Amino acid sequence: MDVLVIGANGHTGRLLVEQLAAHPEHTPHAMIREVSQADELKKMGAASTILADLEENTATALKGMDAVMFAAGSGSSTGPEKTVSVDQQGAKKTIDAARVQDVKHYVMLSGIGVDDPQGPIKHYAEAKLNADKHLQSSGIPYTIVRPGRLTFEKSTGKVELAEKLSNPEERDISREDVARTMIAALDIENARGKTVELLAGELDIQEAWKNS
Repeated sequence: MDVLVIGANGHTGRLLVEQLAAHPEHTPHAMIREVSQADELKKMGAASTILADLEENTATALKGMDAVMFAAGSGSSTGPEKTVSVDQQGAKKTIDAARVQDVKHYVMLSGIGVDDPQGPIKHYAEAKLNADKHLQSSGIPYTIVRPGRLTFEKSTGKVELAEKLSNPEERDISREDVARTMIAALDIENARGKTVELLAGELDIQEAWKNS
């Protein structure tokens, strides 16, 4: 499948591009905000780069894509207005475009706890939850992955995923395993229509999806 990675220049987005490029059945395309990001992402395996901004018009960015992986974010240093503009409204625009372009699968990177917005990141959780709900009601085949605390550790290939996980504040998950879990969702029918929390665990990623 031709897969558009939205947020391709971010930490998880880069891992998605690299891992998709190594996958025999998928071809990554990187959506970027700045032309200067293109060369590096092509070296990482992107078959093409598409210049688009989530705060502007992204309608044509999805043209010809079979699948979408949304890994974009406004960043932890931005305020509520920027978070709503990117994480909520920007995501919603790409979901609407995916429906128009007849995208076959939309995989959303979300976060544990967004279904219970509170505390200092309440505005972020609310924005992500609104985007998740928009995808769930869109009619597009979807998978929403809500990882816990992200690390830069190497992939173990072992995860735990379920609609709700216990003690998420005590565990974490590597970004590499998040990317691997998102990509595996493209090839496993049981991952479609699922919204799952994700943490490091004991099961191989594909087995965890099949048991979800």
